[in-house]
Amino acid sequence: MDVFLIKAAQLILSLSILIVLHELGHFIPAKLFKTRVEKFYLFFDPWFSLFKVKKGDTEYGIGWLPLGGYVKISGMIDESMDKEQMAEEPKSWEFRSKPAWQRLIIMVGGVTVNLVLGFLIYSMILFTYGKEHLPLQNLTYGVYVDSTLNQYGFQDGDKITDILDGDVKYYEQLGKEVLINGARKIEIEREGQRQVIELPEDVDQMLLANEVRSLFSVRYPFVIDSVIPGNAAFDAGFKKGDRVVKIQDESVFGILEGVKAIRSRKGQEVSVVVMRDEQEVELNVAISDGGKIGIAMAPATEFIETETYKYGFWQAIPAGVNETFSILGSYITSMKLVFTKEGASQIGGFGAIGGLFPATWDWHTFWSMTAFLSLILAFMNILPIPALDGGHVMFLLYEIITGRKPGDKFLEYAQTVGMILLLGLLLFANGNDILRAFR
Repeated sequence: MDVFLIKAAQLILSLSILIVLHELGHFIPAKLFKTRVEKFYLFFDPWFSLFKVKKGDTEYGIGWLPLGGYVKISGMIDESMDKEQMAEEPKSWEFRSKPAWQRLIIMVGGVTVNLVLGFLIYSMILFTYGKEHLPLQNLTYGVYVDSTLNQYGFQDGDKITDILDGDVKYYEQLGKEVLINGARKIEIEREGQRQVIELPEDVDQMLLANEVRSLFSVRYPFVIDSVIPGNAAFDAGFKKGDRVVKIQDESVFGILEGVKAIRSRKGQEVSVVVMRDEQEVELNVAISDGGKIGIAMAPATEFIETETYKYGFWQAIPAGVNETFSILGSYITSMKLVFTKEGASQIGGFGAIGGLFPATWDWHTFWSMTAFLSLILAFMNILPIPALDGGHVMFLLYEIITGRKPGDKFLEYAQTVGMILLLGLLLFANGNDILRAFR
């Protein structure tokens, strides 16, 4: 329950920041062009709102339905579908009375803010934390391989040395190169011998169909970093620095098989063999019903050397631009996977997004996720779909190019169709989350 609340809190805070700033992107140019804004809301407020206050012509509030937010601009056909207002004669302060170029600026304001916000966050992350990489040659103990790749010849402990039909220097690039960029020829080292494993062309669809979240994970020894007093491991005599090598006669090398061996024996008392001062020591420990014994494990950085690039303030700005366009480009490229049966099944809603946040509050990860979601919000909103900013932009560009403004009735119908499409997508995505939870 605590993990759920922490993830939910991070998701709500992140989306709240993005929604408010996105809507400010519409609100500020609207005010600059003397266009009346009737409402500015975080979350939606059908029937009632949690909080509202009116200042000038604008009502500011917080709705109860956390599916987004909105600004209601006078004289604009939007999700409010205010037909009575549109039936009246246009007023000078209304959106429809403004020149097309001003309306265009108002509509692209939200997307622009999301792009700029993503760039600023990435720049400040690089300035504050730098960027950590794990070079392929530093994968001393090899990798764990998702079981779906075993059929092609991969084994746990393989050291990935190169991608022959791609460009990879670092471990964190591997999944992207295979799933998005289409790399298929992977060179590995096993027991001192190098060989090439070639994946089939449709491996990306197979991985999506099997809901594979990570192709490879870093392999390193299962060493105890600390023992929590008052827990089973403490009572059993475990010590800091013990390396677990066997659990109930099952050989253990790395962290992953060790954790799996413990969690598969919930509620049991098991024999654990550890290496201590180059001697094997056998200990008996009771595993809780939650699959824990009360230890903290040494991190990967204790055994594997990473590279961290530090950026000065002025260096972080162009690096932030590069990071923004690299991540946005990868996301756009990955959209091709959505237009397949396997890819569509992986579309997720708020549950999937919330699952991307860590189980403990970490500001580095939080801001990284917020920057990523900001770029996604920018891309999705600029799609030429009625009811999205991109739909309004599409019609405005048509007006600017042809000199003819689409009729209000046409815009109303387009808005209705767009809202139905978006609602259907929302239900589909969150329905996938529910199905995955039951599975």
